[in-house]
Amino acid sequence: MAWFKKARKPMGSATAEKPSRVPEGLWVKCPGCAQVLYNKDLESNLHVCPKCAHHFRIGATERLRILFDEGRWTEHHTGLASTDPLHFTDTKAYRDRLRATIDATGMTDAVVVATGRLEGLDVVVAAMEYAFIGGSMGVVVGEKITRAIEIGVDRRQPVIVVSSSGGARMMEGVLSLMQMAKISAALARLDRARVPFISVLTDPTTGGVTASFAMLGDLNIAEPKALIGFAGPRVIEQTIKQKLPDGFQRSEFLLEHGMLDLIVDRREMKAVLARLLRLLGAAPAPVEPPVEMATAVEADQR
Repeated sequence: MAWFKKARKPMGSATAEKPSRVPEGLWVKCPGCAQVLYNKDLESNLHVCPKCAHHFRIGATERLRILFDEGRWTEHHTGLASTDPLHFTDTKAYRDRLRATIDATGMTDAVVVATGRLEGLDVVVAAMEYAFIGGSMGVVVGEKITRAIEIGVDRRQPVIVVSSSGGARMMEGVLSLMQMAKISAALARLDRARVPFISVLTDPTTGGVTASFAMLGDLNIAEPKALIGFAGPRVIEQTIKQKLPDGFQRSEFLLEHGMLDLIVDRREMKAVLARLLRLLGAAPAPVEPPVEMATAVEADQR
C-alpha cells in the first residue's frame, strides 16, 4: 500500500495561482481544416488560411487597408449616426444596443466610406462592417452608401461596395427597407453617368443588401465560399420542407447558376479589381509633378 498519493493535475492546466505562460490570442483554429494557425502568420496572409484557403471574416478598416495603396485613404461622412427613429425595443432598447456597439467597435454605423487610390486609380470604396449589429443596413448605412455613389458621380471615379451584412436593420422598420430603393436609384444615376460600379460580396451577404445594391454591379465578385442569398438556408428548408443541395447559397453555387461574374481570392482581389476597372475605362490618377519641376515650368511660361 502506498504511503501517500500524488494528486495529478491535467497537463497545461492554468490556475489562479499559476496562470498559463502562453498569452491569449496568439493562435486561432481554422474552421475550414481545423489547423491551429499563428495569428501573425494569418494576418500577413490577409486572414486567409494558408492550409485550406478558408477566408476569415475581416472588418471594414482592414478591408480598406488591403485595397488602398500604402493603406492610405480619406474617410467621408464620419459624423452620421442613427437616432433610433422608431424608439424600438426588443430584448433591449435599440438606443442602448447602438450605444454599446459604438463603444465596442469605435464606429458610428455599419459602413465606412473612403476615397483613395487602388493601384494608381482614384476610387470610392464603401466597406461594410459585420461587427456592427451584423452589418445591418439602416438609415445611416443607406445614406452613406448613397453619398459614396454621389461622390463617384461628381468626381467620375469608380465605386466599389464591399458587402458584409445580414440585411436590412429590423429595428428601423420600413425606414431601413427604403434604403434598398434609395441606393438602387443612386446606382442608376451612376450608370447614366457611365461610371463603373463593382460589387464585392463577402461572407455573409444576405437579406435586403443582396436584394438590392449587392447584385447591381457592372461586375459582381465574391470571395470563395461566401454565404450569399436572401433568406437563410435554414429558413428556406423549413418553408419548402425539402433538403437543399450541397453548397447552396455559397459563392461557387451562385457562380455556377449565373448569379456572379467572378470568385476571387482575397489575396488577389486588389490586382483583379484594378485590372477590371482599367477594362471598364478607369484612367490612372494624374501624377503630380515635383515642386522643383512645377516651378521651372511656371518660370518658362512667364
